[in-house]
Amino acid sequence: MSERPSLVFVSPRFLFPTDEGGKIRTTQILRGMKGGRFHITLMSPATPEQTARHREEIEAVCDRFIAWPARSVGPLHRITRLRHLLSLKPVSVAAGVDPVARRRVREQLQQGAQVAVFDFIHAATLAPLHGLCPTVMFTHNVEAEIFRRHAEVAGHPLKRYVWRGQHRKMARFEARELPRFDTVVAVSERDAEAFRAMPRNRRVEAIPTGVDLDFFAYRPPGDGDHLIFTGAMDWQANIDGIRFFMDEVWHLLVQRRPGARMTVVGRRPHPELVEQAARRNLPWTFTGFVDDIRPHVYGGAAYVIPLRVGGGTRIKAYEAMAMGLPVVSTGLGVEGLPLTDGEQFLQADTPEAMAQALDRLLSDSALRLRLSQAARRHVEDHCSSLAVARCFEDICQRTMNGQG
Repeated sequence: MSERPSLVFVSPRFLFPTDEGGKIRTTQILRGMKGGRFHITLMSPATPEQTARHREEIEAVCDRFIAWPARSVGPLHRITRLRHLLSLKPVSVAAGVDPVARRRVREQLQQGAQVAVFDFIHAATLAPLHGLCPTVMFTHNVEAEIFRRHAEVAGHPLKRYVWRGQHRKMARFEARELPRFDTVVAVSERDAEAFRAMPRNRRVEAIPTGVDLDFFAYRPPGDGDHLIFTGAMDWQANIDGIRFFMDEVWHLLVQRRPGARMTVVGRRPHPELVEQAARRNLPWTFTGFVDDIRPHVYGGAAYVIPLRVGGGTRIKAYEAMAMGLPVVSTGLGVEGLPLTDGEQFLQADTPEAMAQALDRLLSDSALRLRLSQAARRHVEDHCSSLAVARCFEDICQRTMNGQG
């Protein structure tokens, strides 16, 4: 057994492949902490096939991996989980309640863990009611805020009603569960302030958003009218953002830039979006899942973040900036990131403003290069993934030692 203190890291989902922001953030932190102050045991659901397929990636982020049986997800999963609408918990939480996983976590903590980290608020259902060691809750968003924003942009009255109900349930769940943990870690000062405003939270700390600067190497932006978006396309916020861009922005942009084309890089693109692009004969490409986004991103002229819903911080923004793509984003798309409009990116919050900003960027190669270089300098100065991992490690150390 290692002489280093034992840290148990509990994830409610298998972290590989790293095909969405939360998984990327978590694995970057664990990779940066591996071999440091703690002996890290990672716990998550996994099948034997998943464990075997991703063994090298698992070994790169932890000293020991313990899996509990992963639940099978069938084609009707999205429909069957709707039965949880009647639960007092939000659907996303109720659907993940797993007594077997909870028992495995308790057994592991009883073996002498000196600090435990629970990844995402949903993992609160896996934390023992009575503390067996100091605990950290790693939040990637203010989840209730995401549901509120979904309600605000929902077009159908029934959808608004459902999202409002989920917002109320998640707000209650966060307020009840977060105070159970010795430290709450937020991914931005904005989120941290929201958690500090909740009664009874013991200690709330913020970490910056990091990016792997060696992996996402810099290249100058391209000269064509090629736009890029990356993100998991089965995540509702990304679906809403791309639908908004397709329906309300695209026709305004092509009036100015007839040669514009779009590549959406991300797993499981929503069939309705793919069919609509084909039906309208739009020059859009949906890649689906890719092992490496870089070949699909390099050479693009601009990166667009048309999000209207979300929480936490968008790692996609920093990845694009690191790779040299000038960014046009809604304010929400870069929320929580210390960026300045006109210096590291261009902000546009209406269809007209976004089309105008993209036209301006695509028409001006000097502006593209200036934003590209300034954005890369920013992430180099503030966003090293290794520095973020060290910050997280410090928080775990202080929590273990009972330091405020």
